[in-house]
Amino acid sequence: MKPLAIIKPNDIPVTIRDICQYLRDQGGQAWLVGGSIRDLLLGATAKDYDLEIYGLDTHALACALRKMGHCEMVGKQFGVHKLWLNGMEIDVALPRTEFKQGHGHRGFAVQTDPNLSTEIATLRRDFTINAMMFDPLENKLLDFHGGQADLHKKILRHVSSAFSEDPLRPLRAMQFAARFELTLAPATAALCRMLQPQAATLPASRIWQEWRKWVHAPSPSFGLTALKESGWLTTYTELDRLQTCPQNPHYHPEGSVWSHTLQVVDQAAMIAERNKLTPANRELLVLSALCHDLGKPVTTIESNGRICSPNHAAAGAPLSCQLLHRLHAPAYIGKSLRPLVLDHLTHLHSEPTARAIRRLAHRLQPASIEMWEMLVEADASGRAPSPPSRPAYHWLKLAQAMQQQHQPVAAIINGAILMEHAILPGKKMGDMLKKAYEAQLNGDFDSTESGREWLQTYLKQTNPDKPLL
Repeated sequence: MKPLAIIKPNDIPVTIRDICQYLRDQGGQAWLVGGSIRDLLLGATAKDYDLEIYGLDTHALACALRKMGHCEMVGKQFGVHKLWLNGMEIDVALPRTEFKQGHGHRGFAVQTDPNLSTEIATLRRDFTINAMMFDPLENKLLDFHGGQADLHKKILRHVSSAFSEDPLRPLRAMQFAARFELTLAPATAALCRMLQPQAATLPASRIWQEWRKWVHAPSPSFGLTALKESGWLTTYTELDRLQTCPQNPHYHPEGSVWSHTLQVVDQAAMIAERNKLTPANRELLVLSALCHDLGKPVTTIESNGRICSPNHAAAGAPLSCQLLHRLHAPAYIGKSLRPLVLDHLTHLHSEPTARAIRRLAHRLQPASIEMWEMLVEADASGRAPSPPSRPAYHWLKLAQAMQQQHQPVAAIINGAILMEHAILPGKKMGDMLKKAYEAQLNGDFDSTESGREWLQTYLKQTNPDKPLL
């Protein structure tokens, strides 16, 4: 295994060290806590820096922070202050204990205590890899629960039995597993299974927040595997059914639809990284990869000794919308994802002609042929031991030559042209615009001039007794 990095003083931003030194001068003790230590041990740049302060009460801490920079209390119940200093946004909190007193993710009573022992304070953390503490001034690491060893062994393990008090933690396990290629410890998986009946109590925003982190992880398959081991895959019935759905081994040597989906989401993540997709486009691609075969369990049959899934793309479109609703994904994702699922097999049934490109670009909107080709590549490449492939690449090249890889062709015949022929806004005009656009997609015309000629001919055929203007 790759050895963990050693945290060095220069790994910590000067601003963080300055805060720690200032708070020490005020009589406090500042510790870096949470994910920043995990990231630094992995040799990565920490994205967020959270500090936990001992020895100063709430008032003294707030006064000290206000003297350093702009500071606001953002979590009064939790004793959390947000400090903006030198372009950084830092969460600064008092150590605390939490007691379960209600139902669900938010049913906790919190007690801050500046004199709490560091070991007791770490017990409220979820996983050992997130429960380490680091003193940037003394270069001292506290690791009461074996977080370094678990990080080295790539194991995701809970800190204490308090883990079972928060039903959000199985979803956190999913996204951490995907981000760091971790395997869920059996005892932790057992605690997750105990929490599954509380899945419905989770706030919608927190569900999507964890799934969104999963989408942006480099190895989404690890997260789905953790979701399965935790018993939470049953929360998402559309995914759960993939496990037992067989596939034709000639086309799918990897096995079940579940095995295929695990490979496809990883391929999608790789393609998103390779193509430097925007966050929104990455979310669309990875979620499309997750959903593309949801229709197979309800369509798979065996005919003449051959496994097939007729019309599974059409069956999968509404199931994709159902799953996105369970994930509480933004509505705009579903609008673009649905046509991608519906057309993810188009390249198998037709050739990439100019007419086919125009029609495909129209059907895919608001998604694009460029995004569709990436999904097809992920699907075709998620069949190891078969090698990766890009079977729709010629479609993309033709679309690029036609400048339709990002959007469909613009309509040539518009309302203004129709009004020249006394066709006023209303149902008739709407029907005419659709008819004209269909003709344009078919290749009947490709310019304003040829479009006007087509319109003249069409009007003459449909209204032979009416003089043309």
